Amino acid sequence: MTSRLLQNFKDGRALVITARGGRETTLETTLAKLGVSCEYPEIVGGRAQIDIGSLQAERDILFVDGDLEGAVAIDVNPVSRLPPVPVIGLVGVEAPSRLKALVDFGATSFLRKPVHGGAVYTSLFMGINQFLLRNNVYARLQDLEGRRRGRRAVIRAVIFLMKQDGLDEEGAYSQLRRASMRARQNLELYCEGFLSRRVDSPDIPGRANSITLRGGTKQAM
Repeated sequence: MTSRLLQNFKDGRALVITARGGRETTLETTLAKLGVSCEYPEIVGGRAQIDIGSLQAERDILFVDGDLEGAVAIDVNPVSRLPPVPVIGLVGVEAPSRLKALVDFGATSFLRKPVHGGAVYTSLFMGINQFLLRNNVYARLQDLEGRRRGRRAVIRAVIFLMKQDGLDEEGAYSQLRRASMRARQNLELYCEGFLSRRVDSPDIPGRANSITLRGGTKQAM
């Protein structure tokens, strides 16, 4: 599996969550040279004021100060362990607990404080591309899991056609495959719809009939 690496970050928006009174001047200046604008959400009652619904993964990057605790209230996907946008941790005190908190929040890159301009591009490159790569892997796994669950519908549909039309296993499968291509659906999704349109589904409990698939395996009908 290959994934295209993003190298140009023009028109990006960095939301810098930091408790420092002053602005991260070096970070802001370097990001500006890369075409990335900087914003500093206000922190009220220990929480950064961020409109979560407006965040866009293809545009926004969160720079989160690891010295803050619970400043950003964003849900992390429990399976992929990723937030909705790339997160880069700003690290001052390298305590394991603070690093762990950033990792748990989904940080895919780190930038030491005080920020040095020469480290910003590398951190940005790693943070965004690791985020994209992990999202891509997660999407592939979700697709494969969905297809795995859908194989049961394929088997049931094949058995249905074998019984109804007197086809062999290969013929029934080919017929379903051609029909799914005409419908522009993946095979698993098409078979689920195919079965839902028929009252006499081959998966009704209590049927005594059976049919033998290739390899000698019998499937109850």
